[in-house]
Amino acid sequence: MSPTALPAAGLEHGHVTFLGAGPGDPGLLTLRAVEALAHADVLVAEHEVLDVVRTHARPGVAVVNADAGPSPDPLALTGAPRPTIVDGTSTTAEVPAVRDAAHLVMEAARGGRRVVRAVSGDPGLDTYAAEEMLACAAAGVPFEVVPGISAAVGVPAYAGVPLRDAQGADVRFVDARTASDRCWTEVGASDGTVVVSTTLDSVASAAGELVSAGRKPDTPMTVTVAGTTTRQRTWTATLGTIAQTLKQAKVLPSPEGGRPVIVVVGERSAPAQRHQLSWFESKPLFGWKVLVPRTKEQAVSLSDQLRSYGAVPHEVPTIAVEPPRTPQQMERAVKGLVTGRYEWIAFTSVNAVKAVREKFEEYGLDARAFAGIKVAAVGEQTANALIAFGVKPDLVPSGEQSAAGLLDDWPPYDPVFDPIDRVFLPRADIATETLVAGLIELGWEVDDVTAYRTVRASPPPAETREAIKGGGFDAVLFTSSSTVRNLVGIAGKPHNVTVIACIGPATAKTAEEHGLRVDVMAPEPSVHKLAEALADFGLRRRAAAQEAGDPVSRPSERRPGARRRRAT
Repeated sequence: MSPTALPAAGLEHGHVTFLGAGPGDPGLLTLRAVEALAHADVLVAEHEVLDVVRTHARPGVAVVNADAGPSPDPLALTGAPRPTIVDGTSTTAEVPAVRDAAHLVMEAARGGRRVVRAVSGDPGLDTYAAEEMLACAAAGVPFEVVPGISAAVGVPAYAGVPLRDAQGADVRFVDARTASDRCWTEVGASDGTVVVSTTLDSVASAAGELVSAGRKPDTPMTVTVAGTTTRQRTWTATLGTIAQTLKQAKVLPSPEGGRPVIVVVGERSAPAQRHQLSWFESKPLFGWKVLVPRTKEQAVSLSDQLRSYGAVPHEVPTIAVEPPRTPQQMERAVKGLVTGRYEWIAFTSVNAVKAVREKFEEYGLDARAFAGIKVAAVGEQTANALIAFGVKPDLVPSGEQSAAGLLDDWPPYDPVFDPIDRVFLPRADIATETLVAGLIELGWEVDDVTAYRTVRASPPPAETREAIKGGGFDAVLFTSSSTVRNLVGIAGKPHNVTVIACIGPATAKTAEEHGLRVDVMAPEPSVHKLAEALADFGLRRRAAAQEAGDPVSRPSERRPGARRRRAT
C-alpha cells in the first residue's frame, strides 16, 4: 500500500487533497492523482483543469468551478481564481458567485467530506495553493499534496526540447510577469538554459530583455503554445528573429495574443535538433479533427487508436438502436437458449450483445445461462463486449473480422459430435443474409432473430453540421455503406478538402455514388486497419510536404478562409 494511502476523513473537518493536474494532457495525471479523484466527494478546479480531471471522478461528485480564465500556476501564467460552486446535478448552489478559493475549500470540507483541489501544473508552483494550504492548517483541516508535472517542464518535453545535455547545463525558470531587472540580468549573464513562462504577445519583449542582459541575438529559442495538447504548436527561431518569425507565421498580431506560452532559450537546450526530437507534433495525424460516425460506446477503442496518432476524434452517431417491433420472437429465443434448444449462439455486433444482455437482465439471468452453449463473436470489439458480460467466446475469426471470416472458421455440423443442430443468431433487422446462408450450407439450422432495429439517428448539432459541410474536419472514417448514406442524410456531404477513408470497396463505392472522393481504403475490413491506413496516409502527406519544403498543414487548413498557420 502507498504510504500516502487515503486516510479516513474526519467527521467535522473532512480532508483536502491539493492535486497537480499537469499542463494539459490527461495522460500525465499520476496514479496517485487518479486514486484521489476516485474517492473525492467534492472537486474544486478551474474550467480547463476540470476538463482534465473530471473523467476520473466518481459519479455524483460535487463540482466547484473556480474558473477565472487562466489557471494559478505561475509557470503557466495564470490569475487569481473566481470560484463558483455547482452541485452534482449541475445546479448553482446558494453561495455568492465570487468567493475566496480558500474559504470555498474550507466550506466544501465541512461534514467530513473529501475535497480534491486540482490545480494546473504542480501545487508547489501554484501562486494560490500555498495560501489555501495555510488556511487548512489554521482551521485544523488535514490535507495532503499530490505533485503534478509543471508546464515549464512538461511542455518542453512534448516540444522535443530537452532542458539539459550530457554536460549538465544549468536550467533557470523565469516567470516574465513577475521577473525583476535583477532576475533578467542574472539569466542574461549565464550560459544556462532559460525556461520563460510568458504570453504569446510578450515573447518578443522577453527576448529583448535577455539580449539587453547579455545574451547573444543568435541564441536559439523555441516558443510553444497549448503545450501537451493536440492544439500544440512550436516555433523555432533566435532571440533576434523571433518577432519576425511570429509575424511571418501570421500568429501575431492576434486577439489570442494573451495565450500562455513556454519559451526555451539556450545553445545547449537542443532546439537545433528539434526536427529529430519532436516526437509529439510529428505524429501522423497530429491535430487532425477526425469525424467518427459511430456512437461513443462503439467508437471507444477506435477513438483511442486515433488519439495515439495525435488526432482529435469527434463521434457522431449516424444510427440509433431501438427494440424490435415485436419482442415475442426474441423472448422465445432467449427461453430456448436457457432450456437447451441451441448448440451455438453467434453475435455479429456489440449491439446484439447489448440486446441479449438486456433481455437476460429483464428475466433475472446472467452469464451463467450460457453454460453448455458455444459462443461465437464476429470480431474483437464484439468479443470484448461479451467478455465484459462475463462470457469468453469460443470462436472469433482468425482472419477477416466479418461474417465471411466467421464462416471460414465455423465447423460444419457433425451429428456425432454435435448433439443439437441449431444456432441462435440475434442481429439487426437490416443485416445481410451472408451468415445465415453460410451456416445452412454447413448443415446447421438457424433461428435468425431480430434483436434490435437500426434507424437513422437525429441530426448532430448545427455547429457539427457546418463543420462537416464547411471543411472543419480533416478526415472522416466510413465503416459501412449505411454510415455514408446516413451521415450525408442527417448532416450533409463532407467538404472536398476532407480526407475520406473507407473500410472496404463496397463502402468506397457508396461514397463515390454520393459524390465523395475516396482517399484512403483499409487493406482489410477492420476499423483498426482503417485507422492505421489513415495514419499511413497522414505520414506520407507530412513527408511530401517536408520534402517539398512546404509547411506541414492539416487538410482543413486548405479550405477557403482557413488560416493556414493558426496556432489552435
